Amino acid sequence: MIDLNAYRALERRDPAQRDAALLAALPGLITAAKAAPAMAEHLAAVSPADVTSWTAWAQVPVTRKSELLERQKAQRATDPFGGYSTIGWRTLRGLKDAQRVYQSPGPIYEPEGTTADYWRIARALLAAGFEPGDLVHNSFSYHLTPGAWMMESGAQAIGCTVFPGGVGNTEIQLQAMVDLQPQAYCGTPSFLRILLEKAAETHIALPSLKKALVSGEAFPPSLRDWLQDRGIQGYQAYATADVGLVAYETSAREGLVIDEGVIVEIVRPGTGTPVPDGEVGEVVVTVLHPQYPLVRFGTGDLSAVLAGHCPTGRTNGRIKGWMGRADQTAKVRGMFVHPSQVAEVVRRHPQVLRARLVVEGEMANDRMTLRIESAAQDDALTQAVAQSVRDITKLRADVQWCPPGSLPNDGKVIEDARRYD
Repeated sequence: MIDLNAYRALERRDPAQRDAALLAALPGLITAAKAAPAMAEHLAAVSPADVTSWTAWAQVPVTRKSELLERQKAQRATDPFGGYSTIGWRTLRGLKDAQRVYQSPGPIYEPEGTTADYWRIARALLAAGFEPGDLVHNSFSYHLTPGAWMMESGAQAIGCTVFPGGVGNTEIQLQAMVDLQPQAYCGTPSFLRILLEKAAETHIALPSLKKALVSGEAFPPSLRDWLQDRGIQGYQAYATADVGLVAYETSAREGLVIDEGVIVEIVRPGTGTPVPDGEVGEVVVTVLHPQYPLVRFGTGDLSAVLAGHCPTGRTNGRIKGWMGRADQTAKVRGMFVHPSQVAEVVRRHPQVLRARLVVEGEMANDRMTLRIESAAQDDALTQAVAQSVRDITKLRADVQWCPPGSLPNDGKVIEDARRYD
């Protein structure tokens, strides 16, 4: 069981102290990551000794999920992790210390190490009011994916007992709740609603259930209030099968606080360049342990940084939560257009502050318009940008000037506005 006092103290550190600790850890993190063959190749041009500032860190290449999947597929016969893991089992490159292996859609295989609370979910559970001695009804799936095991290991790390309910079997799970009287629930918010609606329909009372940590789906305020009306305080955790906990909700209900075990950046989709606070971009996560060293891992999710600190006293940064997907690749006249290509156009023209490629028209009659923000309207710049679009994408696009700050702040680099009816 973890030392709860020391654990909570990390959340309330002076931000400068946290920042210094993270910066000091970066060279060692790069060195440790290079023990994984795939990361050694990916980071070949990165010298650990040079990564001592956030400016230098932003130059470290982002690890894309698509790259991880393709490498795993290519090495399936010899290394199902594609060389990204430093743990495994005896016949996998002589490695050891993998406690479990999971399969996520793709399929992508993820290892789990033997350290307590490997996925770092305990912090989210504590913020949701879970306490040592609570009985937790865990309704995440125990099949293939790590969701249920994430919650179980976190709950056990803070001294909770877990009932492995899994998914489905509503009537059986309700009967278990009646018999066992759990204080807490883990699972998707939609299944919790199904359970409570079924309980009401069959006149079953669940007076013991007072708190919930939900994940895996959107958790709108309307559902949060619906649960509260039934005596349950529900909080959300943002986690992925690749990196574990990213951020978690607190009693302040003001965004999600970033976990102490990760570095989170919001970057412009298709690049590794951090965006200003408040601007929507892709969530990039680095986990601070060497067992599955995904350095600057692009989750493909969109979010934005919230200004200030959590009113609860937690001093780490906050994000708004999940705001959609960053993978905006579009197929135009038989050619794939990627956010990274739009980013390259912007890179070639420093006068362009932001850009958004809008694809319109009907099937087989596509047209592209690149809307660019710059300080002043300039016909020469417009023509030069149009040529760059053609050079990079092999497609023509109209270029439309927009005043600074006029493009939507929604993280979209490519907007597919075509009609398919």
